[in-house]
Amino acid sequence: MNKLQESMTSSYADILLRIQAALDAARLIFDRFSPGAIAAEYKIGHDPVTEADRAVDAVLRENLLRNGEGWLSEETADNPSRLDKERVWIVDPLDGTREFVLGLPEFCVSIGFVEKGVPVAGGIFNPATQQTFLGAVDCGVLYNGKPARCSQRRTLDGALILASRSEVKRGDWRPFENGPFKVQAMGSVAYKLALVAAGLSDITFTLTPKNEWDVAAGAALVRSAGGFVCTLEKTALAANRRDPLLSGLLASGPFLKEQLLALVEPHIGVTEPPL
Repeated sequence: MNKLQESMTSSYADILLRIQAALDAARLIFDRFSPGAIAAEYKIGHDPVTEADRAVDAVLRENLLRNGEGWLSEETADNPSRLDKERVWIVDPLDGTREFVLGLPEFCVSIGFVEKGVPVAGGIFNPATQQTFLGAVDCGVLYNGKPARCSQRRTLDGALILASRSEVKRGDWRPFENGPFKVQAMGSVAYKLALVAAGLSDITFTLTPKNEWDVAAGAALVRSAGGFVCTLEKTALAANRRDPLLSGLLASGPFLKEQLLALVEPHIGVTEPPL
């Protein structure tokens, strides 16, 4: 019995083992790339991001997918047969491409597992920081192999809110600049959700559209860690829909739900979607 099996007793034990194997395989691929050197490679005609995306996508599919399961990936042509499947993998081989190119340590591999439209298990790995987040709704979350849970903070005073780097640059976060909390810009929405799940941040949200592959794994982790996740329509995240584009997403520790909703509600529908 390995460390993962010893740490987590779950009805999704097989799923978690597959996720861990897929993340380990992805780690080996990322070892071949130097994120800070990627921009220079573009200039001489290489496309290392596409190469990394496709290579990771292939090993994720090899390690994760079994007969009878569906597949939705940013790097794979969508097959509508997934809509008929109860169990579906929703993955992003490289979330945070801009950061990967620039050498910023804010990108990750994101693996979500959905059952009957509900994200129930997930794994996220940041190759730059060597952080691994793994969990399921019936057993909690492991952060680098140790149990973790969402922040138990009860007030926005002093809270750490992770914001999209591109949204901050566009000015979408100006309405939140003078709150009693700290706003930190960061790439990769999946990574931000993982940090909330592990209690390393109190809140993250985006008021602009995101695809299911951006958020399914992170939403599963936040839920598994006892946190709060909802769409801008104040509904639970439903995944494996025909159109995978979501209006946005809110996530926090369990005791910040009402304060988070009150904070963002005046601004929902105000921000313009990115071009």
